[in-house]
Amino acid sequence: MLLIECPWCGPRNETEYHYGGQAHVAYPENPDALSDKEWSEYLFYRDNPKGLFAERWVHSVGCRKWFNAVRDTVTYEFAAVYKPGDPRPDLRAIAGNHTSTNHPSKGGTK
Repeated sequence: MLLIECPWCGPRNETEYHYGGQAHVAYPENPDALSDKEWSEYLFYRDNPKGLFAERWVHSVGCRKWFNAVRDTVTYEFAAVYKPGDPRPDLRAIAGNHTSTNHPSKGGTK
């Protein structure tokens, strides 16, 4: 079982959370001015990298608050969690300190 750290409640079982997509996707300043193609790209096109990725999560069974997390899409390890409005951690710095010791299949708890 994977534990995910809620910035408000602390570590909780993964079943208490829901994924909310890519973090830091800015809403268009003037959505009415977008073409259908531009609007569809905003709604549906997201990055899908291999490795560290900033995501949105909600603690749906706990405090019900949204937060951001940096997760490794290969190992599923959560490398950092932070509140909305806080700056995204430097992914290069995290990658330099990133290890796979917290991989769920290895008994990790991050």
